Amino acid sequence: MTDKKTIAIFGAGSGLGASLANRFGREGYRIALVARRAGPLEERVAELANAGIEAVAFTADLTDLGAIPALVRAIEERFGAIDVAIHQPLGGVGFVPAVELDAATFRPLADYFAFSPIELSHAVLPDMLARGDGAIVVVNGLTASVTMPGMSGVGPAMAAARNYIFTLNAEVAQKGVYAGTMSIGAFLDRSAGMRAATAGGHELDPRAPVIDPDVVAEEIWSLVTKRDRVEAILPQMPAH
Repeated sequence: MTDKKTIAIFGAGSGLGASLANRFGREGYRIALVARRAGPLEERVAELANAGIEAVAFTADLTDLGAIPALVRAIEERFGAIDVAIHQPLGGVGFVPAVELDAATFRPLADYFAFSPIELSHAVLPDMLARGDGAIVVVNGLTASVTMPGMSGVGPAMAAARNYIFTLNAEVAQKGVYAGTMSIGAFLDRSAGMRAATAGGHELDPRAPVIDPDVVAEEIWSLVTKRDRVEAILPQMPAH
């Protein structure tokens, strides 16, 4: 058994997922990559191996809530423990105006953006609490905390996860476990969301903010290692 730490990235895409793997891998972490498609995951495992970073792919659909506990156990059996768990949604999910939102439309959004991170946290917490150490970070969009007309649906689901994380951290911080949230109000370069937004030669609105996922990964590293705040927001919002 090695004394290396392990980060599990749930929703390991080509943008932030890749940046997180590289950032934590440089610090000696082993990487568990979780996403739905095996092909791209194996490509990232090979890329990380070339950089001297140990990584293993776990193919899973994070909307299959009943399968999350077994997924977490599989990662723990492979690596011994999960020291850092990151739930970060993949891009390309559309917003819904609040006047058009109904339960049928909201339910699948809630499965991924609210129920999935809650179920994941519930699955990794027992081992973290038993060890007296661990970190959980849920990545959200800015609509989790900032009202944006025409951009509902995802926001209410993420708001539930955000509230949960704040409450969870208040309960477990004194037990050595950290829970935090990273809110992003921009397109992530090199991500699936960026590719979807620019598909077919479409150009982004020049006013739309774009952020390098390496910057976000660095901020998440700061959250996990410093544990001095529950939430980080990028790009940083001006003070009022």
